[in-house]
Amino acid sequence: MLITDKRNKINKIIMKKIKNFFKIGFYSVNIILITLYLFPGSILGCFLYYNCYKQPKITSDLIIIDLIISSNHVYAFALLTSLGVFAFYNTKKINFLIIYLFLLSIILELFHIIIPVREFEMSDLFGNLVGVILVIFIYKIVIRYVKT
Repeated sequence: MLITDKRNKINKIIMKKIKNFFKIGFYSVNIILITLYLFPGSILGCFLYYNCYKQPKITSDLIIIDLIISSNHVYAFALLTSLGVFAFYNTKKINFLIIYLFLLSIILELFHIIIPVREFEMSDLFGNLVGVILVIFIYKIVIRYVKT
């Protein structure tokens, strides 16, 4: 009996440390993503190509039934959403997180209308939303069908 109590206590400590790790990752990626989005030009382009006007591409854009979706934006928001879900699962903050991520993905793209050297693009907006929706969809399936 004493051994199982000790194991449970150790497991709780480990899980708390893992959740804290994901929280730090979520907040860090959030700050980096907002900085990259609001910078007039391309910070990554400045470092990779010595051209602050050139945006780097990880892969080519996704084309689904004549709808172009920016793959870079899917990756960025899928990463951010994944970190957020891992950081806040089994808490009351998960619903707030989902709303926050949807609003963030829309608002950041709308800011490109007023930021110099940046343009609002529907493919980027769709990429942001697909990244968020994809991870939330997987999360909802997992919590529905997998018992913890």
